[in-house]
Amino acid sequence: MHLAMYQIILITIYAFIAINDSLISNTLTQPAIAGMVSGLIMGDLKTGLMVGGTLQLMKLGLAAFGGASIPDYFTGSVLGTAFAIISGKGAEYGIGLAVPVSLLMLQLDVAARFCNVFLLHRIDKAIDRMQIKKIPHLVLSGSLLWGLSRCIPILLMLLVGDAAVTTLTNNMPVWLMNGLKTAGGVLPVVGVAILLRYLPAKQYIPYLLLGFFLAAYLKVPMLGVAIIGVIAAMIVFKINSNKKTNNDNSAVTSSGTFEGGYDGDE
Repeated sequence: MHLAMYQIILITIYAFIAINDSLISNTLTQPAIAGMVSGLIMGDLKTGLMVGGTLQLMKLGLAAFGGASIPDYFTGSVLGTAFAIISGKGAEYGIGLAVPVSLLMLQLDVAARFCNVFLLHRIDKAIDRMQIKKIPHLVLSGSLLWGLSRCIPILLMLLVGDAAVTTLTNNMPVWLMNGLKTAGGVLPVVGVAILLRYLPAKQYIPYLLLGFFLAAYLKVPMLGVAIIGVIAAMIVFKINSNKKTNNDNSAVTSSGTFEGGYDGDE
């Protein structure tokens, strides 16, 4: 597949808007959303969801607290989806490429933060000198640099990607290609393991076993397993709500029954 110019432009614009949205809602930069949007633009929604969804599992539990930088799974999802579709090698190949891209973009994240620190000092000086009109321009400059830190690398990779990725995949050794596909197949398991580490999985072991049985032995599609999961969650929620209500009623009853005092004279 060859990338059309409008696809390159749309993905680049989306990258610029999404990375600035991360400063507000952090929605458009979620790997699942990035993979979905990139897949829609590229004309292969299924591959985009597979690549983005896998990287979303890897990102769970990770956050850039205190200015710390984490792998840029957003850029990895965008480029992993694009390269998977361009090469025609499938989602596993795109996932395998997305991980090193995410780690590489980590360095550019640090560079973008460094540039914004420089602008922040300029804002401090403008405040000290009461140059109020300069502050909005400096703030917008920071937003511009933050957006360019992602859209420029994505633009460059997409421009050379049409020829470079095809040439690379055609001349890539078989062992390396198999390694990337194997890594792409293993990463979802790692993501699920990380997710289970942060969830109260021990008290819901029966539901985990039920979902595994349905998917592995009865071959129920993921949508069917998800629907059963929603039903189980509703049942557990209702049981816990009833327990809480009964406990509250018991507390009220016990506190209202006593001897002596004004109401207990009889």
